Amino acid sequence: MDIYEAIKRRRDVRSTFKGDPIDEGTLAKILMAGHLAPSVGYSQPWNFILIRDVQTRKKILEETLRQREEFAQKLDDDRRKLFNTIKIEGILDTPINVVVTCDPSRFGPNVLGRHTMPETCAYSAVLAVGNIWLAARAEGVGIGWVSFMDKDRVKGILNIPPHVELVAYLCMGYVTNFPEIPELEERGWNRRLPLSELVFMERWGMSPEEDFRRRLDETKI
Repeated sequence: MDIYEAIKRRRDVRSTFKGDPIDEGTLAKILMAGHLAPSVGYSQPWNFILIRDVQTRKKILEETLRQREEFAQKLDDDRRKLFNTIKIEGILDTPINVVVTCDPSRFGPNVLGRHTMPETCAYSAVLAVGNIWLAARAEGVGIGWVSFMDKDRVKGILNIPPHVELVAYLCMGYVTNFPEIPELEERGWNRRLPLSELVFMERWGMSPEEDFRRRLDETKI
């Protein structure tokens, strides 16, 4: 699968996980893809915590469901009814969960490129997540990113040091199928915006010329 195909067919998987284990060779390749991500000042601020223990994952799930309920209470009736039909995690449905962290102290306080934009440390870890996700898709492995959680509670469960940031909690496993379109789009929660509405020329708010706008909307990968 080439890079464009992996990008096009990558999905945030929630509903189609299987329990089949991921062999260690495939898992190692996926993690190496994350480790090969670009990072500010070549700081490589990430760590990857692999979680197989069911009891640990049950604790994470309890926190996730608590946060899900809090969010549901903020929605109007119609939106809540739709949200209640949407699965948001595969914490126990997958053979392994992977946490990606960011350590801003790695290589000391004066990391090249981070002086005026310290947030690039966390951005670097997010780039590692992107690599992991695409590599997993190329290997036929699904990933779902769980964000319904109090990060400090989860850090406590996983003994993550206070100065280390929890960037991503990923559920990883083989799937029965990858949806043709993103699940949230399929369920009617949201839609993909036209690319031409998101591209400006020279400065904020200045639209591209008509020919290029048309090219943006017609481009397929």
